[in-house]
Amino acid sequence: MSTSREAPLSGVSNPINLRRTLGLRSIFDVVMTGVAGACIIISLIPLFAVLSYVALKGFSRLNLDLFTKLPPAAGQQTGGIGNAIIGTFMVVGIAVAIAVPFGVLAAVYLSEFSKGSKLAQWIRFATNVLSGVPSIISGIFAYGIIVITTGEFSAIAGGVALSVLMLPTIVRTTDEGLRIVPPDVRWASVGLGASDYQTVLKVVIPAALPAILTGVTLAVARAAGETAPLIFTALNSNFWPRGLWEPTPSLAVLVYNFSTSFDEVLQEYAWAASLILVLLVLLTSILSRWATRNQNY
Repeated sequence: MSTSREAPLSGVSNPINLRRTLGLRSIFDVVMTGVAGACIIISLIPLFAVLSYVALKGFSRLNLDLFTKLPPAAGQQTGGIGNAIIGTFMVVGIAVAIAVPFGVLAAVYLSEFSKGSKLAQWIRFATNVLSGVPSIISGIFAYGIIVITTGEFSAIAGGVALSVLMLPTIVRTTDEGLRIVPPDVRWASVGLGASDYQTVLKVVIPAALPAILTGVTLAVARAAGETAPLIFTALNSNFWPRGLWEPTPSLAVLVYNFSTSFDEVLQEYAWAASLILVLLVLLTSILSRWATRNQNY
């Protein structure tokens, strides 16, 4: 008798408990969504604060002379940072020319040909260690092998120092980008008669190109803003760059030198150089996205 009486009660109470459970879950979902949104906003506040402050401080000197003239001496009111912009392109370009081929080839080996070997594990471990090495160490390294050997500060030495900093980022992002390409893509290519090298060059790498360009962009962003390695290698110059084996100006070193000056005009140029540096990194990111906009893999 008791069993037959409890059955209808349990049947009536189950929908009520289910609605309560669903209601609590809905409230929990709304609360956690709000918390996640608040965390995103809080994390973006420093970014927009820094960008806004740099833009406000550097916009006053943003004119044509800024890109076409040499830096002013202390006490002068007019000048530019054209030599530092060109020098930055030179040093970062050398670093990209060194780091990208070696980084991509290393990642291709790790992802496609290492087959989980011990060597691949050690390479990944070394890459992780290298990514945590302070930037000044790379500057001392390039100083020891190039500057002391040649007896000259140069753009080549600066490019080598920056390439050491770029390598870990390029290797790790490219390795991850290649590994997320579906195995079916490789099998289909091999099934059509392509060799392993043809599959990697014509199928896998194009499929992972957005990830590769993202890694290169991140590496360039880090390299362009480094100061310590360039002080040891490229040094600085108040004149236009005259060659790859000469002391070469850069935006990062210019910002460091001018920001520590007591001259307010030079400080304004330091803010302008900071703004140009941020805009260059932003332009690099936009170009990489534009280059891969039609690739849906």
